[in-house]
Amino acid sequence: LVPQKPYLFSGTVATNLRYGNPDATDEELWHALEIAQAKEFVEGLEHGLDAPIAQGGTNVSGGQRQRLSIARTLVQRPEIYLFDDSFSALDYATDAALRAALLRETAGATVVIVAQRVSTIRDADRILVLDEGRVVGSGSHHELMDGNETYREIVLSQLTEAEAA
Repeated sequence: LVPQKPYLFSGTVATNLRYGNPDATDEELWHALEIAQAKEFVEGLEHGLDAPIAQGGTNVSGGQRQRLSIARTLVQRPEIYLFDDSFSALDYATDAALRAALLRETAGATVVIVAQRVSTIRDADRILVLDEGRVVGSGSHHELMDGNETYREIVLSQLTEAEAA
């Protein structure tokens, strides 16, 4: 699980990433950081993997916390990933790069993404549309654009008609 507001623990970047897999190698940590689009910023820290992380991750930005939390989950290599609006603090370019890298990395796993940003979920195999806690649609982006007014309304509030096509 990668929540929208991830929590980091007091320690280092490495100890946070190894939380779910204490035996992970530095190479595995760097690989997870690369997939999570966090490698560059961690390389820029004075001590890299050994850079200190304050309780709650208060010494890194919200987007950096999200990317470290995603990397931590990748280090665990679970069979099921649940991303609960965990791309919301990322800019669109980082979001797109991360999702493309995740697609390759999580092949064979079940991936559930909860998101409000259409661009985050539009390429999903199946999209569930919720309205006031009820499922009001299910299908691909194109199926829902053609047959679900709620989804179409959400999409067109974020994208132009041409971008949505």
